[in-house]
Amino acid sequence: MSRKQVFQFLDLPREMPRRIPLELRTSGDWGELYGKFGHAEASHQSGRCLDCGNPYCSWKCPVHNAIPQWLQLVQENRIIEAAELCHSTNPLPEVCGRVCPQDRLCEGSCTLNDGFGAVTIGAVEKYITDTAFAQGWRPDLSDVTPTGRRVAVVGAGPAGIGCADRLARAGIQAVVYDRYEQIGGLLQFGIPTFKLDKSVIAMRREVLEGMGIEFRLGVEVGRDVTIEQLLEEYDAVFLGTGAYRYTDGGLPGQDSEGVLPALPFLVQNGRIVTGNDPGQVASMGRPIAGWEDKIKLPDLSGKRVVVLGGGDTGMDCVRSAIRLGAGKVTCAYRRDEASMPGSAREVGNAREEGVRFLFNRQPLSIETDADNRVTGVRVVETMLGEPDARGRRNAVAIEGSESVIEADVVVIAFGFSPEVPEWMLALGIEGTPNGRIVAGGSDRLPYQTTHPRVFAGGDAVRGADLVVTAVAEGRDAAQSIVELVLATPAN
Repeated sequence: MSRKQVFQFLDLPREMPRRIPLELRTSGDWGELYGKFGHAEASHQSGRCLDCGNPYCSWKCPVHNAIPQWLQLVQENRIIEAAELCHSTNPLPEVCGRVCPQDRLCEGSCTLNDGFGAVTIGAVEKYITDTAFAQGWRPDLSDVTPTGRRVAVVGAGPAGIGCADRLARAGIQAVVYDRYEQIGGLLQFGIPTFKLDKSVIAMRREVLEGMGIEFRLGVEVGRDVTIEQLLEEYDAVFLGTGAYRYTDGGLPGQDSEGVLPALPFLVQNGRIVTGNDPGQVASMGRPIAGWEDKIKLPDLSGKRVVVLGGGDTGMDCVRSAIRLGAGKVTCAYRRDEASMPGSAREVGNAREEGVRFLFNRQPLSIETDADNRVTGVRVVETMLGEPDARGRRNAVAIEGSESVIEADVVVIAFGFSPEVPEWMLALGIEGTPNGRIVAGGSDRLPYQTTHPRVFAGGDAVRGADLVVTAVAEGRDAAQSIVELVLATPAN
């Protein structure tokens, strides 16, 4: 590499794709916030890479992408080869390029991040896949020999898709079951379109079906088909059932009119934005704290909206509320800004769009009027105390510091957790007290449950986490499934 190439970062600053103008975002534009690089911009950013001998970006990435290598291919305009390399580690690169918190992962670990600005890795990843698809590239499975073996995948979210992709590449027929009418799980129904346009999911479905993967949608395991039937028909089963159980916080007054759980709020709104009939709402599972899963969204025009929670789901909610015309949107979080679990970039986007942040505020109760309608959230100010079991400093209430944040609508975004359904337990699949499926261990293959032919990964095993982490676990679980299936006689 020439000296000029090595020092391109001195002449070319970090650059992000152009964004939708603020006035459009705050007036209801739901298009993806960030535009797309052309070849020149993608090549410039790729050329800033130092090609470190120990690429921290790759190590920090849960799927360990070969980032320096595909950045070099972009510089050489070898986009098809770059797409092949992207897919060698990541079954969903076009999604991860859009929704990953790169500021906490690859870009946050870039050697240039301190002082010069990280290489814009996520935007280049998006450019590679989108460009390759537009040029007609599709995964080439012509050298794959069918094994005649079949595996059922339960859940068409990131973990299930990651698993099905790798099974197909190993010559194993993957049949994916999902209770929703579209693939993607929360990629389709939970993440707003301003972060992930749903045409991206439609394209991925086309690609997966072209690989021979079959989807059976609107089919819920345990209701429409039993796990016993799947085990009788297939050589193995992968569970990528996600984390949908609502964490409500147990706040007094949370059953009042105007209080909404985050996930149904996002799912229902997502259906409206994409033109689906909001009356055709797929089941969200067990009713949550008295809520019906088919909620009716209130008109937020001019309303005071308070979102409780500082994760990425909370940021999706506040930014959706802005686009829905809310007059004032406030995010209340019990710790300081540095402790927020969500992406700093998303917090910055929300703040730019007009969201007010109140840090170090612990919600105590939902305040209501005589008709049980929300009027506000009672909070207490906090300071950071000793670390908890996970190393995060606890929020300690400051005596005498209570106040009320006025609100017409409150969205509770404290997070979600998995839940082991009865049909899993009946099969002898072990779960933990907090609802996670037990998988792996010293006496089992990675991701193998306590039932030898059932595997699991993603949020159902580790709890609510990143999209890319679920993709990685589905991908890696497929390797264990292939090992088991090909070593045992067919059903």
